[in-house]
Amino acid sequence: MAFPTSTIQIPETATQLNLEVVAASPAVAMGNLYMVTSHAMGIEAHNAATAQQHSNATAQAATSLGVLALYSTIFGSPKPPTALIAGLDTTTPGE
Repeated sequence: MAFPTSTIQIPETATQLNLEVVAASPAVAMGNLYMVTSHAMGIEAHNAATAQQHSNATAQAATSLGVLALYSTIFGSPKPPTALIAGLDTTTPGE
């Protein structure tokens, strides 16, 4: 016994499915656009926070070096501030 479907119903069903896919395409495209845009904005915010942290670390290092330079001139240290930080002995033999 054959199935009770006619040959007219099969193409009609395929046409309806194709129309549904075509009708959903703009919504899917906008959803993808929103997802990509939000992901890019999240990465941008992360990069901004990371850059700010690096900037703060550089500023703190420069401030520490400046304070060390001031202390070395006040207390008469013969070593430059960078040598004091690195622990290097910059004195020449015989001094």
